[in-house]
Amino acid sequence: MPTYYTSGAFAKKAHVSIRTIRYYDQKNLLKPTAHTKGGARRYTDRDFAKLQQILLLKYLGFSLSDIREMTIGSGDQQLLLDSLQIQKRLAEERLEEMKNVITAIDSTRDALKDEGQVDWQKMLDLIHLTSMNQSLSTQYQNATNISARIRLHRDYSTNKEGWFPWLYKHLSLKPGMKILELGAGNGTLWSQNIDQVPDGVTIVLSDISEGILADAKNEIGDHPQFQYAVFDAQKIPFADNTFDLVIANHMLFYCDDIPQTLSEVRRVLKPGASFACSTYSKKHMREITDLVQNFNSNIVLSSVNLYERFGLENGKQILNSYFKDITCHKYEDAIELSESTPLISYILSCHGNQNALLLDHYQDFKHYVDQKAKDGFYITKDVGYFIGKKV
Repeated sequence: MPTYYTSGAFAKKAHVSIRTIRYYDQKNLLKPTAHTKGGARRYTDRDFAKLQQILLLKYLGFSLSDIREMTIGSGDQQLLLDSLQIQKRLAEERLEEMKNVITAIDSTRDALKDEGQVDWQKMLDLIHLTSMNQSLSTQYQNATNISARIRLHRDYSTNKEGWFPWLYKHLSLKPGMKILELGAGNGTLWSQNIDQVPDGVTIVLSDISEGILADAKNEIGDHPQFQYAVFDAQKIPFADNTFDLVIANHMLFYCDDIPQTLSEVRRVLKPGASFACSTYSKKHMREITDLVQNFNSNIVLSSVNLYERFGLENGKQILNSYFKDITCHKYEDAIELSESTPLISYILSCHGNQNALLLDHYQDFKHYVDQKAKDGFYITKDVGYFIGKKV
């Protein structure tokens, strides 16, 4: 026989007001298990467990409408995990914002002490630079943002083969090869194809972030053919003529000095060995850019148009100076979904200014994306890879 609590006893047990309990009932968040003949609410310990979930999620920053959509207790764990990751990303952004405020206060105070006056433009430039550096640090401290982007493609793409199995198949690995992947991220290319890796292959996974490589190692597991190295692709710490294949999967456009990176790739490749590098065109994911800019025209999801640095349109021309027999292979695909959470996760994972601009308008933005996605949302994908041989 369950123990029943009055509204007052239930509220006292949870350290909330009776008004809060009644409000959650009105909002269909927490209905009482029973009513007396006179209509008074009666709650059980099971209701209390549900109330604890509501209070925790509310503390973590979710609105009541968010909590209702999460369908607490329904077992929809992925929705809850994705929603928690979004809220964490917003909290991290708020923390970075507060760090910038502290930096601004300290710098302005020091300027006043030392000089008696403040060069306001110089101070603004300094704070902007600090903000950009902190944002970049947050972006690459682990593989969380990479994973958000991968999940959107993995779970909602129309081509069910998947980008990573498709790319792996086209690499045509042979036993005994020595391979280097630059900017390996969380290692998905290998974790999704681990059973197909030939015997005797040595694979060096590199990234500029130690945290991301740690995530890759954890994802791939204990396989002795894999090695991990933290370095900048513009200065590869290996001898000339070392590798049978170098891979740069959606990373070349991030390099500050692309010619220097390509020179390094050519140097460490064996004569006649191949370089495979993937990228996309200006049409790729264009609908997401339009979505956020229609909400706020000041939002930029990337500080530069990466496809202009190295894309499907100009990639062959850039590679021609370093490699021969260059061919381009396209992956036919698109994204279709009717849920807002994966879209928002993807948007918050991007490299631009969106998080700072959405921070104080998140609920409005979520409602906006909900409305856009509810009847189906289509996203163009235009992606592929180049492969060429060392000259």
